[in-house]
Amino acid sequence: MVDLTNKQSKKHNRLARDNEACIKRTKHSTHNNLSTLLNSALQPHAAVAQTVESPKENHNQRTQLGALKTNSNTITAWPTLERPREKLANTGAAALSDAELLAIFLRTGVAGQNAVELGRALLSHFGSLRARLSASAANLKKIRGMGTAKVAQLHAIGELVQRSLIEELRQSTCFDSPDSVRDYLKLLIGARSHEVFVCLYLDVRYRLICAKEMSHGTLTHTAVYPREIAKEALALNAAALIVAHNHPSGATEPSAADRQLTQQLHTALDLFDIKLLDHFIIAANSILSFSEKGWL
Repeated sequence: MVDLTNKQSKKHNRLARDNEACIKRTKHSTHNNLSTLLNSALQPHAAVAQTVESPKENHNQRTQLGALKTNSNTITAWPTLERPREKLANTGAAALSDAELLAIFLRTGVAGQNAVELGRALLSHFGSLRARLSASAANLKKIRGMGTAKVAQLHAIGELVQRSLIEELRQSTCFDSPDSVRDYLKLLIGARSHEVFVCLYLDVRYRLICAKEMSHGTLTHTAVYPREIAKEALALNAAALIVAHNHPSGATEPSAADRQLTQQLHTALDLFDIKLLDHFIIAANSILSFSEKGWL
């Protein structure tokens, strides 16, 4: 009886152990299946995450490429002997283009445009170097990258060039014919944006004593006084006089007021035996001489 009971007890314990092992295997299998399912479920999300991050990576790559392109566009990235300053130092200023010379004065460009390209943009906009050098600050500032400092630099350069040429003409030119004075007057007032009336006071050999601007603004009888011009000529002991004014509009045809003023001035100067040699009207691309027209 005892043996039977022991056998039944052992059998019961063995069954219990088997059940417990089965439960553990089932739990382990279930855990593995859940892990597999979770990984499978998460994989699409990972792919989506990769897809979302991809544009950022592409953007970064494009940014880096753009930076490389921008850096290669700067003058410092050029071969040394092709840079304007180094080129000037090695081959002389005459070897540089107008844009390269402007770049040396501009010093720097703007984002996406180096100084040489900015120089080209200025020349393209104004059509010529002369027009650029005589452009007003307002017109220069219409060009992208042209701020107050760059405008001031270019105006200073233009003024120095003009003064140098005027000085040379003053010292070497005898103003005894219309041709000898054209270049001087064109440099002096040809590029002005407003009307200017100027007098060239000459000695007995028709050399320049001085040039004086007698009036600014619209040329009228009230703006220019023949008496004051004659008085100045006497003070300077001038033997002759050339007068000129500019027409910013570009037309050189004299108005009735221009003709009348010229006649009045001729009469006033004649009283003091001072010759009025000519009256010039200066425009950007042409010059009219009263003397050549037979009006003096």
